[in-house]
Amino acid sequence: MNLAELSVTFQQKLQKLYDAEEIQSLFLLVVNHLLGYGKARYIAEKQTPIKADVCLKFNEMLVLLNSGIPVQYVLGETEFYGLKFNVNPSVLIPRPETEELVDWVLNEHKGSRQLANILDIGTGSGCIAISLKKHLQQAKVFAMDISKKALETAKDNAVLNAVEVDFITDNILGPLNVDYPKFHIIVSNPPYITEDEKLEMHQNVLAHEPHTALFVSNEKPLVFYEAIADFAKLHLDKGGCLFFEINEYLGHQTIEMLVDKGFSDIVLRKDMQGKDRMLKAVR
Repeated sequence: MNLAELSVTFQQKLQKLYDAEEIQSLFLLVVNHLLGYGKARYIAEKQTPIKADVCLKFNEMLVLLNSGIPVQYVLGETEFYGLKFNVNPSVLIPRPETEELVDWVLNEHKGSRQLANILDIGTGSGCIAISLKKHLQQAKVFAMDISKKALETAKDNAVLNAVEVDFITDNILGPLNVDYPKFHIIVSNPPYITEDEKLEMHQNVLAHEPHTALFVSNEKPLVFYEAIADFAKLHLDKGGCLFFEINEYLGHQTIEMLVDKGFSDIVLRKDMQGKDRMLKAVR
């Protein structure tokens, strides 16, 4: 069997879950993972027969994809802000909009000589904290999460990307167990999807990604933002910045909450799809 034939098999088996373009993208990710081929090399060599053991690995991954498992979990890895990250069902799969949040932080502070401490709250895979440390090497970066399994993955990712991050097991909803220093930047992508919004989500996400990293109640959709803002009032330097990824429908409510808690210079920013998705505030 060759890659062209395998591509047809992927299309046939996955057509009930994805459209043809998505299936081809998934197939090319698997090709790159198993063979190290980019798209150009795949096109050049797709008629070349592949070894039986490699073909078996393709079929094993196809079975997993056909069961609805996200491709990032099937491969055990993904790319975020140009870096490779290990992922598994204990951590949320990093999204492109979170890359935009990281890019905003970096554009605001790259080259700054005043950076001291940065904290990422709800770090998951560590993608935000590790990406920031990679580009802001002069800063000391901390990352908090309630999940010990998530922190194990994040620690592995710090090693993978050759950066030093201080990982902390704690619950921002309290009571907090750590004596925290002052921070120049606090950043977070906390759970923000309401129970009502579950109906809009792809079944792959609902069935396989950690719900504790995704969902909040309809009654208290800003519970994590309020807790982080209260924490920031105590632990963010005067003039320090708070960066959030937010629910696109709750931008103005989030702004009102931050104003009530004494934050200023609040900026609401849209993502690449034109959705209100990021917010910056100054203590």
